[in-house]
Amino acid sequence: MSTESQSSEANLLPLIVEPEQLQEHLADPQLLIIDVPVNGDSYRQGHVPGAVFLDFRYLMRGDGPVPSDVPSVETLSQLFSALGLTRDTHVVAYDDEGGGWAARLLWTLDLIGHTRYSYLNGGIHAWRDAGLEESTELTAPTPSDYHAEILNPQALITADEIKAKLDDKQFAVWDARSKDEYDGVRGNNKHLGHIPGAVNMDWLNAMDRQRALRIRDYAELITELDALGLTPEMEIATHCQSHHRSSFTWLVGKALGFNMRGYAGSWGEWGNRDDTPIEK
Repeated sequence: MSTESQSSEANLLPLIVEPEQLQEHLADPQLLIIDVPVNGDSYRQGHVPGAVFLDFRYLMRGDGPVPSDVPSVETLSQLFSALGLTRDTHVVAYDDEGGGWAARLLWTLDLIGHTRYSYLNGGIHAWRDAGLEESTELTAPTPSDYHAEILNPQALITADEIKAKLDDKQFAVWDARSKDEYDGVRGNNKHLGHIPGAVNMDWLNAMDRQRALRIRDYAELITELDALGLTPEMEIATHCQSHHRSSFTWLVGKALGFNMRGYAGSWGEWGNRDDTPIEK
């Protein structure tokens, strides 16, 4: 049995957890529920009982030539200590936008080798849709002493690695941006367009608007991705402008059993360099 299947068996909850499932576990002391909303007021207006608030900006480096890159391990250690993460903690992340920032948090956990994590399918919208109780009380985390290390570098892929793999038939790029960005008719980078050979499925198209932004039917998604040329046996890099939208497509691919890697630099890096090949 692989270590991955062992760790997932030991997990409190599955990778994608439904609101009713999560509600049954709210009293579990190992659970750390983290709300990573786009709209800062969302948490104050109502959140999953016991959830702590995280400002999504802490999930990115924020400065330098690639501001969307992963923060330093020192910064990540401070962040996860402040949130109260321990080796035994099972994290459930959610947000107010259908999964972008929640998934960026889970991708970061994956990168540091913390495999005990779940995504609340549909986030706060699905929680409300299920008619479950919300809290407006601020939950203060219980700080820990967490030392982050990049234990799973495979979760990440760099621009240079992508460039080296562009001719590999078993490698593919899933561009999670809008069609206009992919086509090079919209954007504010030095160069517009897309990575040669990349396929485009907008991250929004993986959400079910009729079901409170939960992930769409898996069989339908697999069929659509297959039609684009993305299959489970391939190595798939995913990106957007800042690896926010593409953190969600990383998560969706992972849920579908695909071999996913996240490109943190995304188009913010690729489109501003002069040594990266571009198609329009």
